[in-house]
Order: sequence, then structure tokens, then C-alpha cells
Amino acid sequence: MLLSMTGHGEAHVDRDNVHVSVELRSVNNRYFKLNLRISDGYNGLESRIESLVRRYVHRGSVNANVRIVRDATPDDYHLNLTVLKSYRKQLESLCDELHLPELVHVNALLSLPGVVSERVGAAADADEDWSIVEAAVTQAAERLAEMRAEEGRAMQFDFERNAATITTELGEVESRAPLVVENYRTRLTERLNKLLAEYDVRVEPADVVREVGLFAERSDISEEIVRLRSHLEQFAAFIEQAESNGRKLEFLIQEMFREANTIGSKSNDARIAQHVVEIKTAVERMREMVQNVE
Repeated sequence: MLLSMTGHGEAHVDRDNVHVSVELRSVNNRYFKLNLRISDGYNGLESRIESLVRRYVHRGSVNANVRIVRDATPDDYHLNLTVLKSYRKQLESLCDELHLPELVHVNALLSLPGVVSERVGAAADADEDWSIVEAAVTQAAERLAEMRAEEGRAMQFDFERNAATITTELGEVESRAPLVVENYRTRLTERLNKLLAEYDVRVEPADVVREVGLFAERSDISEEIVRLRSHLEQFAAFIEQAESNGRKLEFLIQEMFREANTIGSKSNDARIAQHVVEIKTAVERMREMVQNVE
């Protein structure tokens, strides 16, 4: 089964007073790479998150954003009585000086800077919250894997369609190849007879046969056809396997392109050259797609 290296998955888990949001985005990369952003106080979970994501992604660059929020409790806040008393004393002095009635409520004092402070980081407990984070990351990774598998199925269809095009064009090349030698024999005989006619010299069949034999040897593409067909069979087998074989497929496509180039350079025939163009076009489409296969 083919897996795309491009995908997206997200999840949200709320449990007790902890809220976890996870977003995963993956793009193609020759190796596995995790770029993780996580809420302050939870850096100790990075290795565990990476191990978890690796279960679902073997190749590709994954950008992970893990946001963990704990609902505040009374213990998370600190009332600074020294600051509060200072504000109160200054307000009393101001009211006495301006002969104003003292109408300031305690709620107004609590909203002033420095009176109430939140204990940053005191609420974060990585080990205690790991089960919630694990659940959220797992859900996001499963959704990422589903999307990568869906794109992989679409790519497999395109691979099979292009492979069918190559097979068809290769059949045309194979049928045309014997005619190339025969056409060369005819053209060579006619050309020699025309050149030697004024000298009343007769072309020896053995000379023609020898020259045609050399041409046939130089332009023989039977081995390249066999190898290219073998690569297509291997390719079809790999895309049906349970695991994704991006690197193996990439190698086979490189070999297909090389065989197609050799066929084109050895054939010495315009019709075969046209078929080779179609083959190389299909191989090039496959080469672009395989860059995104895990």
C-alpha cells in the first residue's frame, strides 16, 4: 500500500481541567524529521511524542503543534498583600488630601497591577498529563495516517495508469524494431545501386548483409525492452505490497528512464522516437509523484 508523505491531522482532548490540542502536518523528506512546538512546562514530553509519531510516519517532515492548557485553580494565584496595602494607603492619603469620600471597592484594588499574580508554570505537570497528551497525539496521528493513505491510493491509481501507457508504447516499439533493420537494408541497397550504376558495378549481397548486420547490432534494443518490462513488473509488485516502498520505487523509475533514453538513442527510427517520447513523458510523471511516496 502506498502512503503519501503529505497529510494533516488534528485532535482535541479535554479531561478534568486539562485541554490538549494537537495539529500535525507532514510534507515530503528523504528521512523522518519532527519539528515540535509544545506548551511551556511540557518539554520533557518531546521524546515520547516523537516516538509516538514515528509509529505512524516513517519518512517525511512532520510539523507538530501541541498546546496544553490547564484550567486555573485558586492555588494557581497569589495575593500580594504588601502591594494591596500600599495601594490602599496611597488611596487613603489621596482622599484625605483632596477631601474626597473613600468610595474605592476592594474589587477595584484587586485589578491593579501586581496585586494578584499567576504562578506561571506551577500548574504544568508533564508526567501527570501525559496520558491526555498521548491520547490527543494518537488521534491526530491516526487522522494524519488516514489522509496519507487516501492520497497514496490516488497516487497508486496514477502510477498504474502511467505504467499502462508505458507498456502500450513499449509494445509498439517492440513491434516496430524488426522493421527498422529491414528498412535500413532496403534503403542501403537502393542507395548503393544508385551510386554504382554509372560505373556498371554490381553490389555484392554479402557486403550488404555484413553492413546490415553491423547496423542491427548497433541498433538492437531487445535487452533494453526486456529490462524496462522487468522494471514495470517489479514496480507493479512493489505498489501492491503492505508496506510503502518509496525509495525502491524511486530507484526503479530512474532505471526506467535510463532504459528509455537508451532505446531512443539506439533505435535510429522516427516512429520509435515518437513512442519513446510518450514513454519518457509517462516516466517523468511517475518520477514527480514518487518524490511524495513514503
